Amino acid sequence: MLVVTTNDLPGYRVVKVIGLAKGITVRSRSVIGNIGGALQSLFGGNISVYTNLAETARQEALDLLIRHAQESGANAIIAMRYEANEIMDGITEVLAYGTAVVVEKA
Repeated sequence: MLVVTTNDLPGYRVVKVIGLAKGITVRSRSVIGNIGGALQSLFGGNISVYTNLAETARQEALDLLIRHAQESGANAIIAMRYEANEIMDGITEVLAYGTAVVVEKA
C-alpha cells in the first residue's frame, strides 16, 4: 500500500478514485503514564512517555486507515492527513484520513 501526503503520486497514474478512507483511535493516558510524564517534565526536554503514546496512537490510526482502504479495493492513499482532538482531559482521538485510489505505474 502506497500512502502519501501529496495530491498525486509521481510515476503512477490514478485509474480509479474510491473515495474517503479513514482510521480512528481513541487513547487515554494511564495514571502511571501521567506520573512518569510529570516526573520527566520536572527536568525539561522531551517527555518520552507522552511521545510514545502519541506515536502509538498515530500508528494505530494509520494502520486502520490502510486496512479500510485495502478493504475498499485501493492500492494507494493520496492526500493523507492526521488530525487529533482532545475529547476530554486525558482522552484524545487521532484520525488518519485520505483518498483511497487505485493506481498503476505510468
